[in-house]
Parts: sequence; C-alpha cells; structure tokens
Amino acid sequence: MNQPQIVPTYDALILPILHSLKNLGGSGTIEEINSEVIRLLNLSDEVLNVLHGNTSKSEVEYRSGWTRTYLKKYGLIENSARGVWALTSTAINLDDIDPKEIVRVVKGQSANGNTKEDFAGIDNANELVASVEHLEEIAWHQKLHNVLLSLSPDAFERLTQRLLRESGFIQVQVTGKSGDGGIDGVGIARINGFLSFHVLFQCKRYQGAVTASQIRDFRGAMQGRTDKGLVVTTGTFTRDAIKEATRDGAPPIDLIDGEQLVHRLKDLKLGVHIKMIESVEVDLDWFTKI
Repeated sequence: MNQPQIVPTYDALILPILHSLKNLGGSGTIEEINSEVIRLLNLSDEVLNVLHGNTSKSEVEYRSGWTRTYLKKYGLIENSARGVWALTSTAINLDDIDPKEIVRVVKGQSANGNTKEDFAGIDNANELVASVEHLEEIAWHQKLHNVLLSLSPDAFERLTQRLLRESGFIQVQVTGKSGDGGIDGVGIARINGFLSFHVLFQCKRYQGAVTASQIRDFRGAMQGRTDKGLVVTTGTFTRDAIKEATRDGAPPIDLIDGEQLVHRLKDLKLGVHIKMIESVEVDLDWFTKI
C-alpha cells in the first residue's frame, strides 16, 4: 500500500529548487520554479491543495518562499525587482550542496548577527525561519485575501471588472446571468493598441481549488461565442485544471489564482496603499573634512 505524500519541509526543497533553476537555464520566475519543483518531486494534487492557514497560498508555495530566502541568505541565488530568481553562478555543482549545512549557516547568521529581526526563531527543524520583509508580505497578503473572501459575489464580479479595465480591457461588462454556464462577464482585450479579441470571464470567490471539470464546463459555455476565456479565483487551480486550460486543440483559458490576484491588485494599487519608508544616514566622513 502506497504511503500518502506529505508536504515537503523547507529544507527538503533546497535541492529541488536549485535543480529547477538549473533546468530552467539558471533563472526563472516563481511560477516557473514552482512548476518545475512539482514536476521533479511528482507532487500530488492532494499535497498541492493544502493551503497555508487562511490564505490562498498553498503550503508548498509558502515553504518554497522560505527556502528561497535561505538560499539567498546563503548566497546561492538572487532575485531581481521583477520577480525573477537566478543562480548566483551557473557553475554551482549541486552534488556538493549539503542542505543541512545551508540551514546551519543561515541559522548561525541569525544567532551571531547584529539583528534578530532578520529571522524569527524556530522551535524545530521543520519550522521556517522568517525574515521581517517576508513576514510583512504575509501580513498584507493574508489581510487582502481575507477581504476578498468577505466580498459578496456581486462585489467580487465588480472588482474583477475594475481589474480588467485597469489592465487595459475595454467594454467590460458583468452579465451574471443565471444558467449562463458560469459566464460572469465579457470584455475586449487590446494588444498594443492594435489587435483585440473578445474574452469571456468567470469569477470564483472561494478558498478551494478549481477543478478540471469546472474548466471544461466553462469552455463548453464559451463554445461558439469567443476563442478566449479567463477564470479569476481567490483560490487555486488543480494541476489537471491547469492542463485542461491549455489543452491542445481546445480554446485556451487563462487562469488567475488568489496569489496572482492579490499581487495584481497591489501592482495596480487597487485597495492597496504602498508606503515608502525614508532612510536617513549620517555621513561621518563628511564632518571630519570640515
């Protein structure tokens, strides 16, 4: 009898993340890295659908985030402001990497460094060490996700309408007709001001995972009406749903999960205010030259 899979611990994700970056040519987005890790570890939908607390982020994604933090602190990877992560050297020999050594060194940085704010303490080897920046991201991310879940279905449809308009769509209408195959609205996507195509969209405001059968049902409702679909959810999508959305020979359906949704709202500053903190430093050398 096969043992059920469990969510990999953060230290167990160290080598898979490094191998993923190697396979991706040395760099990749978080989505690309996560997809490659899932492939390498052959993680089941049961594992991938385990959510972290009351957020839309899966436990695998959450732990992968802290693993990247460990690897960055150790100096093996780096990230750009555009959200692309990369190996600091493509010449890294992964056979020489010892995950236990990485954990020991990074914990030592916290214990021996000047700031205990860099990391929160851990109670056992399977708990994650969190940086202040990451904790703050979790705080706003979870707060925004909870707000989205508290919206009425109508309000969530209007929010999606505004999101699409702010993203460059025109003639965005919320239909919300019952018995319309789950189609909640329609809009026209413009590309570089020249090309355009009609898009039917569906809004799913819940915390669960959208399944492949739901994607097929939505595509059935699209039949003969448009060549492009979009599903926006506060939850996640199963692996089969993601495969179904891009199945060869079928009209493609773009997917926006809860993680992407909250970050898109942040980027567009819709209901999210970003405060820049001023940092002031005294130049002692300047005063010695007076």
